Amino acid sequence: MGEENKTRNLPHVLIFPFPVQGHITLMSHFAKCLVSKGIKITLVATVFISKSFFPNPCSTTSIDLETIFDGFDEGGSNQALSTKVYIQMLCFVGSNSSATLIKKLVDTGDRPVLVYDGFLRWALEVAKQFGILSAVFFTQSCAINNVYYHVNVSLPRLPLLQVSELPSFISGYEPQSTWFDIIYFSHFEFRSIQFWNVMYLDKRLDDDKHYGMNLFNPETDACRSWLNGKLNGSVVYASFESLASPEANQMQELALALKGSDWMLFWTDQITNAKLVVDVWGIGITKKGKEIKMNTIKLKNLVKKMVKEGGILDKNNDEFIAKLLEN
Repeated sequence: MGEENKTRNLPHVLIFPFPVQGHITLMSHFAKCLVSKGIKITLVATVFISKSFFPNPCSTTSIDLETIFDGFDEGGSNQALSTKVYIQMLCFVGSNSSATLIKKLVDTGDRPVLVYDGFLRWALEVAKQFGILSAVFFTQSCAINNVYYHVNVSLPRLPLLQVSELPSFISGYEPQSTWFDIIYFSHFEFRSIQFWNVMYLDKRLDDDKHYGMNLFNPETDACRSWLNGKLNGSVVYASFESLASPEANQMQELALALKGSDWMLFWTDQITNAKLVVDVWGIGITKKGKEIKMNTIKLKNLVKKMVKEGGILDKNNDEFIAKLLEN
Protein backbone atom coordinates (compact mmCIF):
# COMPACT_ATOMS: atom_id res chain seq x y z
CA MET A 1 0.00 0.00 0.00
CA GLY A 2 2.88 2.35 0.83
CA GLU A 3 4.45 1.94 -2.61
CA GLU A 4 1.05 2.45 -4.26
CA ASN A 5 0.52 5.75 -2.40
CA LYS A 6 4.06 6.84 -3.23
CA THR A 7 3.45 6.23 -6.94
CA ARG A 8 0.09 8.00 -6.81
CA ASN A 9 1.71 11.07 -5.21
CA LEU A 10 4.47 11.43 -7.80
CA PRO A 11 3.97 14.53 -9.95
CA HIS A 12 2.83 14.48 -13.55
CA VAL A 13 5.07 16.70 -15.69
CA LEU A 14 4.01 18.16 -19.03
CA ILE A 15 7.04 18.81 -21.27
CA PHE A 16 6.26 21.56 -23.79
CA PRO A 17 9.09 22.28 -26.25
CA PHE A 18 9.12 24.85 -29.02
CA PRO A 19 8.12 22.78 -32.08
CA VAL A 20 11.50 22.41 -33.81
CA GLN A 21 13.97 19.51 -33.76
CA GLY A 22 16.75 21.01 -31.62
CA HIS A 23 14.42 22.14 -28.83
CA ILE A 24 12.49 18.85 -28.84
CA THR A 25 15.75 16.88 -28.62
CA LEU A 26 17.04 18.76 -25.58
CA MET A 27 13.77 18.67 -23.67
CA SER A 28 13.24 14.99 -24.51
CA HIS A 29 16.60 14.22 -22.87
CA PHE A 30 15.40 15.97 -19.72
CA ALA A 31 12.10 14.08 -19.95
CA LYS A 32 13.88 10.73 -20.17
CA CYS A 33 15.97 11.58 -17.10
CA LEU A 34 12.79 12.30 -15.14
CA VAL A 35 11.15 9.10 -16.40
CA SER A 36 14.14 7.11 -15.11
CA LYS A 37 13.39 8.53 -11.65
CA GLY A 38 9.75 7.41 -11.74
CA ILE A 39 8.12 10.67 -12.83
CA LYS A 40 5.11 10.49 -15.17
CA ILE A 41 5.92 12.48 -18.31
CA THR A 42 3.68 13.73 -21.11
CA LEU A 43 5.17 15.41 -24.16
CA VAL A 44 3.03 18.22 -25.56
CA ALA A 45 3.43 18.58 -29.33
CA THR A 46 1.57 20.37 -32.09
CA VAL A 47 -0.60 18.25 -34.37
CA PHE A 48 1.83 18.61 -37.27
CA ILE A 49 4.86 17.74 -35.15
CA SER A 50 3.09 14.68 -33.72
CA LYS A 51 2.54 13.39 -37.26
CA SER A 52 6.15 14.06 -38.26
CA PHE A 53 8.05 11.91 -35.75
CA PHE A 54 10.29 9.08 -36.99
CA PRO A 55 9.54 6.74 -35.26
CA ASN A 56 6.56 7.22 -32.97
CA PRO A 57 8.02 9.13 -29.99
CA CYS A 58 6.20 7.00 -27.44
CA SER A 59 6.86 3.57 -28.97
CA THR A 60 10.09 2.84 -27.06
CA THR A 61 9.78 5.06 -23.99
CA SER A 62 7.41 5.62 -21.09
CA ILE A 63 6.51 9.10 -22.34
CA ASP A 64 2.89 9.85 -23.18
CA LEU A 65 1.93 12.22 -25.98
CA GLU A 66 -0.72 14.95 -26.06
CA THR A 67 -1.35 17.24 -29.02
CA ILE A 68 -2.35 20.89 -29.29
CA PHE A 69 -3.27 23.07 -32.24
CA ASP A 70 -1.05 25.82 -33.62
CA GLY A 71 -3.19 26.87 -36.59
CA PHE A 72 -1.00 25.02 -39.10
CA ASP A 73 -1.87 21.35 -38.69
CA GLU A 74 -0.85 20.33 -42.22
CA GLY A 75 2.54 22.01 -42.57
CA GLY A 76 3.63 23.52 -39.28
CA SER A 77 5.85 26.58 -39.55
CA ASN A 78 6.44 25.92 -43.25
CA GLN A 79 2.73 26.50 -43.86
CA ALA A 80 2.91 30.01 -42.38
CA LEU A 81 3.80 33.07 -44.44
CA SER A 82 6.81 33.74 -42.22
CA THR A 83 8.40 32.67 -38.95
CA LYS A 84 6.96 35.79 -37.32
CA VAL A 85 3.43 34.85 -38.43
CA TYR A 86 3.90 31.31 -37.15
CA ILE A 87 5.08 32.45 -33.72
CA GLN A 88 2.12 34.84 -33.45
CA MET A 89 -0.34 32.09 -34.35
CA LEU A 90 1.36 29.63 -32.01
CA CYS A 91 0.93 32.15 -29.21
CA PHE A 92 -2.75 32.80 -29.96
CA VAL A 93 -3.97 29.35 -31.02
CA GLY A 94 -1.44 27.36 -29.00
CA SER A 95 -2.21 29.11 -25.72
CA ASN A 96 -5.94 28.45 -26.07
CA SER A 97 -5.36 24.84 -27.08
CA SER A 98 -2.89 24.33 -24.20
CA ALA A 99 -5.44 25.74 -21.77
CA THR A 100 -7.99 23.23 -23.07
CA LEU A 101 -5.52 20.39 -22.52
CA ILE A 102 -4.63 21.44 -18.99
CA LYS A 103 -8.30 21.96 -18.10
CA LYS A 104 -9.02 18.43 -19.28
CA LEU A 105 -6.32 17.08 -16.97
CA VAL A 106 -7.33 19.26 -14.02
CA ASP A 107 -10.97 18.22 -14.37
CA THR A 108 -9.92 14.59 -13.89
CA GLY A 109 -8.21 15.48 -10.61
CA ASP A 110 -4.72 15.71 -12.09
CA ARG A 111 -2.46 18.61 -11.04
CA PRO A 112 0.28 18.56 -13.68
CA VAL A 113 3.48 20.59 -13.58
CA LEU A 114 4.25 22.46 -16.79
CA VAL A 115 7.87 22.55 -17.98
CA TYR A 116 7.87 24.85 -20.98
CA ASP A 117 10.45 26.05 -23.48
CA GLY A 118 11.87 29.51 -22.81
CA PHE A 119 10.72 30.47 -26.31
CA LEU A 120 7.10 29.97 -25.19
CA ARG A 121 6.83 32.61 -22.47
CA TRP A 122 3.03 32.73 -22.82
CA ALA A 123 2.90 29.19 -21.42
CA LEU A 124 3.46 30.63 -17.95
CA GLU A 125 0.22 32.60 -18.21
CA VAL A 126 -1.60 29.40 -19.17
CA ALA A 127 -0.21 27.67 -16.08
CA LYS A 128 -1.26 30.60 -13.88
CA GLN A 129 -4.84 30.30 -15.18
CA PHE A 130 -5.13 26.93 -13.46
CA GLY A 131 -2.85 27.58 -10.50
CA ILE A 132 -0.41 24.83 -11.44
CA LEU A 133 3.35 24.89 -10.95
CA SER A 134 5.55 25.71 -13.91
CA ALA A 135 9.24 25.78 -14.76
CA VAL A 136 10.95 27.33 -17.76
CA PHE A 137 13.53 25.23 -19.60
CA PHE A 138 16.14 27.29 -21.44
CA THR A 139 17.42 25.35 -24.44
CA GLN A 140 20.12 27.90 -25.22
CA SER A 141 23.45 27.97 -23.40
CA CYS A 142 23.83 29.71 -20.04
CA ALA A 143 26.19 32.20 -21.69
CA ILE A 144 23.46 33.38 -24.07
CA ASN A 145 20.84 33.53 -21.32
CA ASN A 146 23.29 35.51 -19.21
CA VAL A 147 23.53 38.04 -22.05
CA TYR A 148 19.72 38.32 -22.15
CA TYR A 149 19.60 38.94 -18.41
CA HIS A 150 22.32 41.59 -18.22
CA VAL A 151 21.74 43.55 -21.41
CA ASN A 152 21.04 47.23 -20.72
CA VAL A 153 19.77 50.10 -22.87
CA SER A 154 21.73 53.34 -23.11
CA LEU A 155 19.71 56.44 -24.06
CA PRO A 156 20.85 60.09 -24.21
CA ARG A 157 20.47 62.02 -20.91
CA LEU A 158 18.91 59.03 -19.16
CA PRO A 159 20.42 56.59 -16.66
CA LEU A 160 21.29 53.12 -17.89
CA LEU A 161 18.04 51.17 -18.21
CA GLN A 162 17.30 47.48 -17.99
CA VAL A 163 14.93 46.04 -20.59
CA SER A 164 12.30 45.50 -17.88
CA GLU A 165 12.39 49.24 -17.09
CA LEU A 166 11.38 50.32 -20.59
CA PRO A 167 7.75 51.20 -21.45
CA SER A 168 5.76 48.02 -21.93
CA PHE A 169 4.79 48.76 -25.53
CA ILE A 170 8.51 48.88 -26.40
CA SER A 171 9.89 45.99 -24.40
CA GLY A 172 6.82 43.75 -24.36
CA TYR A 173 7.51 43.17 -20.66
CA GLU A 174 4.84 41.34 -18.73
CA PRO A 175 5.01 41.12 -14.92
CA GLN A 176 5.46 37.52 -13.86
CA SER A 177 5.01 37.52 -10.11
CA THR A 178 4.22 33.83 -9.84
CA TRP A 179 7.06 31.68 -8.55
CA PHE A 180 8.60 29.42 -11.13
CA ASP A 181 11.79 27.44 -11.45
CA ILE A 182 14.44 27.72 -14.14
CA ILE A 183 16.10 24.73 -15.74
CA TYR A 184 19.36 25.08 -17.66
CA PHE A 185 20.65 22.21 -19.72
CA SER A 186 24.18 23.41 -18.95
CA HIS A 187 26.88 22.84 -16.38
CA PHE A 188 29.24 24.69 -14.04
CA GLU A 189 29.35 28.37 -14.95
CA PHE A 190 28.38 29.14 -18.54
CA ARG A 191 29.74 26.17 -20.47
CA SER A 192 26.96 24.73 -22.62
CA ILE A 193 26.55 20.98 -23.15
CA GLN A 194 23.69 21.24 -25.59
CA PHE A 195 25.77 19.79 -28.42
CA TRP A 196 26.20 16.27 -27.03
CA ASN A 197 23.73 13.42 -26.95
CA VAL A 198 23.29 12.41 -23.30
CA MET A 199 22.70 8.83 -24.41
CA TYR A 200 26.26 8.43 -25.71
CA LEU A 201 27.82 9.78 -22.51
CA ASP A 202 25.53 8.46 -19.80
CA LYS A 203 24.13 5.04 -20.86
CA ARG A 204 22.22 4.68 -17.56
CA LEU A 205 18.81 4.38 -19.22
CA ASP A 206 18.19 0.91 -20.61
CA ASP A 207 15.95 2.01 -23.49
CA ASP A 208 17.94 5.14 -24.35
CA LYS A 209 19.56 3.93 -27.56
CA HIS A 210 18.81 6.91 -29.80
CA TYR A 211 17.24 10.35 -29.79
CA GLY A 212 13.83 8.74 -30.36
CA MET A 213 12.08 11.92 -31.51
CA ASN A 214 13.29 12.79 -34.98
CA LEU A 215 11.27 15.07 -37.23
CA PHE A 216 13.26 13.79 -40.19
CA ASN A 217 13.87 10.20 -41.18
CA PRO A 218 17.51 9.62 -40.16
CA GLU A 219 19.63 7.79 -42.74
CA THR A 220 21.98 6.47 -40.08
CA ASP A 221 23.47 3.56 -42.01
CA ALA A 222 24.10 5.61 -45.15
CA CYS A 223 25.72 8.44 -43.17
CA ARG A 224 27.87 6.07 -41.12
CA SER A 225 28.99 4.26 -44.26
CA TRP A 226 29.90 7.57 -45.92
CA LEU A 227 31.86 8.73 -42.85
CA ASN A 228 33.71 5.43 -42.54
CA GLY A 229 34.96 5.93 -46.08
CA LYS A 230 36.71 9.19 -45.18
CA LEU A 231 40.09 9.73 -43.56
CA ASN A 232 40.16 10.46 -39.83
CA GLY A 233 39.88 14.18 -39.13
CA SER A 234 38.91 15.04 -42.72
CA VAL A 235 35.20 15.81 -42.19
CA VAL A 236 33.69 18.91 -40.57
CA TYR A 237 29.99 18.87 -39.59
CA ALA A 238 27.79 21.64 -40.98
CA SER A 239 24.76 22.71 -38.91
CA PHE A 240 22.23 25.39 -39.86
CA GLU A 241 20.02 25.10 -36.73
CA SER A 242 16.28 24.52 -36.65
CA LEU A 243 15.02 27.91 -37.86
CA ALA A 244 17.51 28.66 -40.61
CA SER A 245 15.93 29.55 -43.97
CA PRO A 246 18.79 30.43 -46.34
CA GLU A 247 17.92 32.17 -49.59
CA ALA A 248 18.84 30.53 -52.90
CA ASN A 249 21.80 32.87 -53.47
CA GLN A 250 23.09 32.14 -49.95
CA MET A 251 22.95 28.40 -50.57
CA GLN A 252 24.78 28.92 -53.86
CA GLU A 253 27.55 30.87 -52.13
CA LEU A 254 27.86 28.21 -49.44
CA ALA A 255 28.01 25.45 -52.06
CA LEU A 256 30.77 27.28 -53.94
CA ALA A 257 32.72 27.83 -50.73
CA LEU A 258 32.42 24.17 -49.75
CA LYS A 259 33.45 23.04 -53.19
CA GLY A 260 36.49 25.31 -53.13
CA SER A 261 37.65 24.23 -49.67
CA ASP A 262 39.85 21.28 -48.78
CA TRP A 263 37.26 20.01 -46.31
CA MET A 264 34.48 17.56 -46.96
CA LEU A 265 32.03 19.94 -45.26
CA PHE A 266 32.02 23.31 -43.50
CA TRP A 267 30.69 23.96 -39.97
CA THR A 268 28.50 26.90 -38.96
CA ASP A 269 26.58 27.87 -35.83
CA GLN A 270 24.92 30.75 -34.02
CA ILE A 271 27.21 33.73 -33.37
CA THR A 272 27.56 33.48 -29.58
CA ASN A 273 28.01 29.72 -29.67
CA ALA A 274 30.68 30.17 -32.35
CA LYS A 275 32.52 32.54 -30.00
CA LEU A 276 32.48 29.90 -27.26
CA VAL A 277 33.57 27.15 -29.64
CA VAL A 278 36.61 29.07 -30.90
CA ASP A 279 37.77 31.26 -28.00
CA VAL A 280 36.54 29.48 -24.85
CA TRP A 281 36.41 25.75 -25.57
CA GLY A 282 39.24 25.86 -28.10
CA ILE A 283 37.66 23.39 -30.52
CA GLY A 284 36.94 25.66 -33.47
CA ILE A 285 38.36 25.20 -36.93
CA THR A 286 40.89 27.99 -36.39
CA LYS A 287 42.88 25.76 -33.99
CA LYS A 288 45.32 23.05 -34.97
CA GLY A 289 43.90 19.54 -35.25
CA LYS A 290 45.71 17.97 -32.30
CA GLU A 291 44.70 20.78 -29.97
CA ILE A 292 41.09 20.53 -31.15
CA LYS A 293 40.99 16.81 -30.38
CA MET A 294 42.60 17.27 -26.96
CA ASN A 295 40.11 19.96 -25.98
CA THR A 296 37.18 17.93 -27.32
CA ILE A 297 38.19 14.86 -25.30
CA LYS A 298 38.70 17.05 -22.22
CA LEU A 299 35.20 18.52 -22.56
CA LYS A 300 33.66 15.12 -23.25
CA ASN A 301 35.18 13.67 -20.07
CA LEU A 302 34.00 16.70 -18.12
CA VAL A 303 30.43 16.22 -19.33
CA LYS A 304 30.57 12.49 -18.55
CA LYS A 305 31.26 13.32 -14.92
CA MET A 306 28.37 15.76 -14.88
CA VAL A 307 25.67 13.50 -16.36
CA LYS A 308 26.55 10.27 -14.55
CA GLU A 309 24.66 9.18 -11.44
CA GLY A 310 25.61 11.54 -8.63
CA GLY A 311 26.91 14.15 -11.07
CA ILE A 312 25.86 17.79 -11.16
CA LEU A 313 23.06 17.33 -13.71
CA ASP A 314 21.77 14.25 -11.91
CA LYS A 315 21.73 16.13 -8.59
CA ASN A 316 19.98 19.08 -10.22
CA ASN A 317 17.27 16.75 -11.52
CA ASP A 318 16.84 15.27 -8.02
CA GLU A 319 16.58 18.78 -6.57
CA PHE A 320 13.95 19.70 -9.17
CA ILE A 321 11.91 16.60 -8.34
CA ALA A 322 12.22 17.36 -4.61
CA LYS A 323 10.77 20.83 -5.21
CA LEU A 324 7.86 19.30 -7.12
CA LEU A 325 7.13 16.93 -4.25
CA GLU A 326 7.29 19.77 -1.72
CA ASN A 327 4.56 21.62 -3.60
